[in-house]
Amino acid sequence: MSCNMRIGHGFDIHRIEAGEGVTLGGVFIACEFKIIAHSDGDVLIHALCDALLGAIAAGDIGKLFPDNDPQFKGIDSRKLLRIVMQRVTSAGYVPVNVDCTLIAEAPRVGKHVPAMCAALADDLGIEISAVNVKATTNEKLGHLGRSEGIAAHAVVLLSQGA
Repeated sequence: MSCNMRIGHGFDIHRIEAGEGVTLGGVFIACEFKIIAHSDGDVLIHALCDALLGAIAAGDIGKLFPDNDPQFKGIDSRKLLRIVMQRVTSAGYVPVNVDCTLIAEAPRVGKHVPAMCAALADDLGIEISAVNVKATTNEKLGHLGRSEGIAAHAVVLLSQGA
């Protein structure tokens, strides 16, 4: 039986260390740390990629882009998202909407959210009104609360394309 709607959920987390900034949602944000990762470490896009791949039952980004493959060293995560979107459309689906949550004590991302939504909408091929990005802290609890890392969740709804 074929299903014309699919939901996917993604999660990603990375450690941080002293540095000059992070890329989140495809937007560089200057701050006092950087994300430790094989790629650019954009946790929001990584979570979104996992949500998209999960919705089409195609594994996860670790399977598609292994962190021991030198071709992905330092890669812009927006490139990874566009590759994932090729898989989504090849499977016959298009995004209806996405909802993403960043979890970090810092940096403050509020003023960067419109640029993040615009970048994600562009890469997903959907209207900006169908993309939501929000942020929260971990209320100083646990490893995220101690500012040892940044995490993100993403949920996506897909429908069969025309």
